[in-house]
Amino acid sequence: MSTDLFAAPISTGAPDALFPRRDGHPVRPVGNTGPVSRPIETNKFYTNLVIGSQTQSAWTLPYVLWVDRNPSSWGLSVSHTNGNQFALGPDGVATARYWISPLGIKSICFGATEFNSSSSITTAQHKEYSVDLSLHANIGSNGTSTKKIVSHLVLGMGFVTARYYDLRPVIHSGVMFRGLERATSPRAGVDKWRVTLQDSNVWLIYICPEGRPTLNLTLENNTRIVGNYSFTGFIQVTKLPTGSAEGTIDQTAGAFPTTTRLTASASADGRSASYQFNHSRYGTNNAGALLMYALPHHMASFEASTTARHVLSTIKLQTPTKGLATAVVADQWRLVEHELPTQYATWLPNNGGGFTDSAIRSVIERHCRNEIQADFVAGTNIDSMYFSGKALAKYAQLVLVACDVLKDESLTRNSLEKLKAAMDRFAANRQKYRLVYETTWKGIVSDALFQTGDQMMDFGNGNYNDHHFHYGYHIYTAAVIGHVELVLNRTLDWAARNRNWVNTLIRDVANPSEQDPYFPVSRSFDWWHGHSWAKGIFESADGKDQESTSEDYNYAYSQHLWALVNSDRAMSLRALLMLSIMKRSFNTYFLLSSSNTVQPSKFIANKVTGILFENKVDYATYFGMNEEFIHGIHMLPLTPISPYIRREGYVREEWMAKFNGKTSGIDSGWKGILYANLALCEPRESWRFFAQDGFQSRWLDDGATRTWYLTMAAGLMAAKAAGTRYRARL
Repeated sequence: MSTDLFAAPISTGAPDALFPRRDGHPVRPVGNTGPVSRPIETNKFYTNLVIGSQTQSAWTLPYVLWVDRNPSSWGLSVSHTNGNQFALGPDGVATARYWISPLGIKSICFGATEFNSSSSITTAQHKEYSVDLSLHANIGSNGTSTKKIVSHLVLGMGFVTARYYDLRPVIHSGVMFRGLERATSPRAGVDKWRVTLQDSNVWLIYICPEGRPTLNLTLENNTRIVGNYSFTGFIQVTKLPTGSAEGTIDQTAGAFPTTTRLTASASADGRSASYQFNHSRYGTNNAGALLMYALPHHMASFEASTTARHVLSTIKLQTPTKGLATAVVADQWRLVEHELPTQYATWLPNNGGGFTDSAIRSVIERHCRNEIQADFVAGTNIDSMYFSGKALAKYAQLVLVACDVLKDESLTRNSLEKLKAAMDRFAANRQKYRLVYETTWKGIVSDALFQTGDQMMDFGNGNYNDHHFHYGYHIYTAAVIGHVELVLNRTLDWAARNRNWVNTLIRDVANPSEQDPYFPVSRSFDWWHGHSWAKGIFESADGKDQESTSEDYNYAYSQHLWALVNSDRAMSLRALLMLSIMKRSFNTYFLLSSSNTVQPSKFIANKVTGILFENKVDYATYFGMNEEFIHGIHMLPLTPISPYIRREGYVREEWMAKFNGKTSGIDSGWKGILYANLALCEPRESWRFFAQDGFQSRWLDDGATRTWYLTMAAGLMAAKAAGTRYRARL
């Protein structure tokens, strides 16, 4: 394995002056005590705690936490729900269109007698997988160093831990307490209590004083437990999954994670990679390692030695939208992806093979010569980074076909010049709503936010929504330009001159290193969840969400292609590792084959989640309820990486369940998307659809061409006929 893929930043320099600076973002971080010079993560699990009312939840999984501001029970609330508590609906249907985990069930709440309506919260250390949350009794009277609770919120933490600084503890419950009993201490310095709630769930409480030796708890009434003195130390709670798990949990009490750091490395040949979550531990316990919880896709990729030594497969807790989490006792998780998609992450399907048949080439050439006559500059003059990006990418695909399929140098050179002219508007930042460097959260956003004041302009780009979707298309286009330049001239021209512009977009979405002071690390892709979150700095009762898996992996695919053009091995391997993890997570949580046992069985027949939130799943889109919308947004754009993620068996299941014999009523670009996706299992049928004389141009959406869909179908037909390894991986 090679050096850490996250060790070196793409750059540490300030974004070019090309991107004007914009201060005063309308959404301000609330209660941030970290350095204002550092970037703040915008698309992570704790955003609700740093914006707006600070009352919405954070999903650490398997627990959900929020700050209860009721003066009589002010504190850090903890909830965990079982699958039988989920609401699936609507009523009276065989297949549910949504499920949701109930919010606001306050199982346990860390409070203090000193907390009241004057209390407040602050946050610090805004990392990829953790944040430090502080609850202050009264900053005006006590300052920020005492009379507070500090909780390190870390993804997958097995205990919720509250570090008390000179406060008299109160533990509340909205579910109500049935009983409280002192239990046998697991080790010196750790006191144990067992509390039973009225819902019959048992929670374990561990108290670790840092001073006076014992804190006595008294059940004052059925909603309130009170400590007997002003306490300094930490209190931990965890839900007991089963009675048999108690002894194991005892062994891990007394320690908790404060943060998590990601490292990764790849094999010398670039065909496999491993990544590690390194959890920083505070405190000591009998196990000598941390109790954490892993999601199903983690379980499927743990290194064998990790599984054998550290996974406790009988201890599980439900999560809202990611199945059952499994206990792991380890300070480091090591996960392995054995087969990176090097054969799929190429410019053309089937590694460029399958285009020698003269009849096939003739059809592709006829449509390419027609569509490539379009006005690329006018066709991309759109006041949206998303829609302009889609238009640029479809024109780039035409140039790519002219170069790599037709191998027509004259056609390629002429169309490349048109493509570069279209991209120049964006690379010079002359589009209607230019990109600016926003200095509050620190990132590249559309100036539409500042010019109009509308936070939802361009799908919320100014509030950091969808950056991986938007910028992925632009990065792809830049990569194609570079590739074609190398084919024609064996050197980079436009791509070299505009490298910093493209890399700045990549830094905004997928900065690999904290050494870069201008962007947060991995804004969009969540390496722990295994996919990106599209929602930025908006308060959300159900947390982050994503409705397009395909535009998520399109970003990673585009980053890889740009890295190939620029011979950036680390950037390429990060993208390939992202793709490999995405394949695993998408086929576990989003793309629902009949064999899926992770998501609720009553939902599987939908075949796709629709919008997956942290707290719920909704078989819908933000722009309509038509099934072609719900499924199609998880298909586009179709590229050579699509069959790697969207497996043949799944695609066939989805088609037969949802669209076979049901497309006649679809008379829009979504029809083309569905038939393009059909090429992943039945490429000949897809070819026939796009090659037919009766084809209608309205069946192409604004990011697609008939040429490209025919090229994809032809490449996949050839792979299927030859039984190549490309085909074998479908």
